[in-house]
Amino acid sequence: MIYYVLLAIHLILFSWAFYNILYFGVKPSKSLSWILITLLFPFLGVFTFILFGINRRKIKYFELRESKKRKKYLRENLKTEYKNDVSILESEKAKKISNLIFNNTKAPLKEGNKITILKSGKEAIDELYKALKNAKEFIHLQYYIIEDGKVLSNIIDIIKEKRKENVEVRILYDLLGSHELKSSTKKTLKEIGVEIYPETPFRFGSFLFSVNFRNHRKIAIIDNKVGFAGGVNISDNYVKEKSDLGIWEDAHIKIEGCAVQSIHKSFLKDYYYATNKDLSKEEKYTKTYDTEGKSKVQIVSSGPDYEQSVVMQQYLSFIMLAEKSVNVLNPYFIPTFSILEAFKTTALSGVVVNLVLPKKSDSNIATYSMYSYFETLLKAGVNIYLRDDFSHSKVIFIDDDIVSIGSTNFDCRSFEHNYELNLIAFDKEKVKEVNSEFEKQKNAATKIVLEDFLNRSNKQKTLERLSRFLSPLL
Repeated sequence: MIYYVLLAIHLILFSWAFYNILYFGVKPSKSLSWILITLLFPFLGVFTFILFGINRRKIKYFELRESKKRKKYLRENLKTEYKNDVSILESEKAKKISNLIFNNTKAPLKEGNKITILKSGKEAIDELYKALKNAKEFIHLQYYIIEDGKVLSNIIDIIKEKRKENVEVRILYDLLGSHELKSSTKKTLKEIGVEIYPETPFRFGSFLFSVNFRNHRKIAIIDNKVGFAGGVNISDNYVKEKSDLGIWEDAHIKIEGCAVQSIHKSFLKDYYYATNKDLSKEEKYTKTYDTEGKSKVQIVSSGPDYEQSVVMQQYLSFIMLAEKSVNVLNPYFIPTFSILEAFKTTALSGVVVNLVLPKKSDSNIATYSMYSYFETLLKAGVNIYLRDDFSHSKVIFIDDDIVSIGSTNFDCRSFEHNYELNLIAFDKEKVKEVNSEFEKQKNAATKIVLEDFLNRSNKQKTLERLSRFLSPLL
């Protein structure tokens, strides 16, 4: 009797899930995965779908107060830009990309910036130390991962000295990404006057929203004069060997100039969401500083509070508008159907497409799922290179004039669920600099040969297909 009751409940729950997948699902392949998961795993499958699978962009019931709160604050409290001057850009593809970002985010193109490409995590952390020591008014930090260790200890030592000089310090961290951050460390920071808060915390009434939508940004703003953005977290992974993945390589950007304020707007919005404290009324938080720089820069801020999948559209525009080459360095490559087709179409049209990816990552499912896409890409003429170490960099650049460095992976989680931030530089000199480093990494990696890849074991192929099936859970 109990069996039939449980079976009836399972069928009711599955029917509800099937209805939502059928009417509100976006990608057929992903929808099929969720149908099978909710059918084959009673109760657990539906629960997992509720947490990670519901398309909250489409279902108005799930447009929760968090998303509305962010949108309202951006509209009413932060100055909205109404025009984007693309006449300063040379190519039509650059103008199209810039207009796409502006129409999605209202973040305009900014010229006259000085940007420094930081080619490793250690270099980025050392530059952050220097900038923190020079702070005069405030330090604002926001990271997906903040974990105890040497790097954080050094930052806390600097912050202690800055607090003696009455420099304001505010820190946002992601509760899931920074789950190993000790309570004692947070207490120490609070005791010296640091305002530290979790971003997207697990709150009663908004758990379904917060557990799935994580803040994946890695940014720092010092006095509105210096900003940092990219893939580097506050972690010892960048400075010492800590696992079988070795030292993590990563890319970051230091920026000085008027575009720093575009990064700061993202922080101010997230800080308001996390604390209900509005900093936009004070001039020191909104003031823009110019510098002697030549770089034209645009900030791409994205998340579930935007109507469009901003970073996915950014990547698509890069791939489809490239005329000579597309070069990608990314740690998690699980492309959506549209991204996959864009890579194949671009390669088949004669554009050189190079992907430099890690041979293994910190997730076996992610690694095998990534491998499952290689065969179709190789057959289309995409060049794939595998690194022995773990590169955490999120870089894409096209031709010889446009580069993006940020926090966004090539996967559905970054495109649909996470709050991300990329920096686009329309700058030939910086692209040349990035390309020089890219060539070093590509030459040190192993190029996959299609004929050899086709001969991989049946066990490998099975693990790839299973992992691809489970990829919606990543």
